Amino acid sequence: MFFFFVGGVEQQVSQVLKKEAGRCIRCGSLADLVEYEKVLKLFFVPAWRWPGKGPLMHCDNCSLFFPQSFSLPPNSEPTSASLDHLRCRYCDRAVDSEFKFCPFCGSAL
Repeated sequence: MFFFFVGGVEQQVSQVLKKEAGRCIRCGSLADLVEYEKVLKLFFVPAWRWPGKGPLMHCDNCSLFFPQSFSLPPNSEPTSASLDHLRCRYCDRAVDSEFKFCPFCGSAL
């Protein structure tokens, strides 16, 4: 007898507390301060929800949840030095903006 389980736990935004409260640490776009909830899904159907511990920042562009203490200021603009180099979202190393793949870990930029 085999038991095949398809499901998992994911985070979802339950309420936006403040729009554009900071910048994303991964992609640099504007991020919102949100309350979130964790959702257990069984066969892609939400089965159980419970609230998160505290507010987090959420980026709509790359769907990243991260603590408010790591957020960049909302009015900060990229500098000319940061335009020449990007950061890999997987290994967090500086990569030349002309590359399409990270030369260190091989992931797509």
